Amino acid sequence: MIEWALSLISVLIISAFSLIGILTLWFSDKKTKKLFVYLVSFAAGGLFGDAFLHLIPEAMREAGTQTTAALLILTGILSSFAVERFLQWRHCHIPTSKEHPHTFAYMNLFGDSVHNLIDGIIVGGSYLVSIPIGVSTTIAVIFHEIPQEIGDFSVLVYGGFHKRKALMFNFLTALSAILGAVVALVLGSSVEGFIPLLIPFAAGNFIYIAGSDLIPELRKDTPEPKKAALQMTSLILGIIPMVLLLLGE
Repeated sequence: MIEWALSLISVLIISAFSLIGILTLWFSDKKTKKLFVYLVSFAAGGLFGDAFLHLIPEAMREAGTQTTAALLILTGILSSFAVERFLQWRHCHIPTSKEHPHTFAYMNLFGDSVHNLIDGIIVGGSYLVSIPIGVSTTIAVIFHEIPQEIGDFSVLVYGGFHKRKALMFNFLTALSAILGAVVALVLGSSVEGFIPLLIPFAAGNFIYIAGSDLIPELRKDTPEPKKAALQMTSLILGIIPMVLLLLGE
């Protein structure tokens, strides 16, 4: 089936972005952190754009009532909060350093595996709704994964991993997205009502990541007008592809 093929290709592409951490080997910490601010802004725009332009409208259609959809979106937000609290892991996108420490490396690997599993479930479920929804969700996840995977790589290196080993483990945890996609495709095809539950959950997940993790990272910088304007521009640039995909539907 086309949904299976597109879902698996998408999560393989997403998993490949776990190797992007190698780029940090060619940049100084100062340059990397400066670039991260705009990558995080762009990622936030992509997640907000997909949630509000694609997933929430679809959730409203699938759920039957607006109240049901709203409650399911809130469930997605609360679930994301629970994952962070109980696993003691968060979607931090700033490289680890003495000034910005993270939780120890192995806990980060476990938390990242769960996060990627959820990403896979969301991508697989989105393709079961429609190909455009699947494509927009894949793009939003990729936008988010670029700064996320660079941050995860830095956590492992800071935690004592050799850089080659850090890349390997980061890639292995990323592959849990494939399992997530398979789970979504199997359940979506066999369990009635799975997709109407998953789409608002995905929207809540994206809103939580963008609003609770990405935006606060941007607010940590000194409020310089030029930097704030560039952050705002990056945020809008992240939304634009979601608007274009909506027009293309």
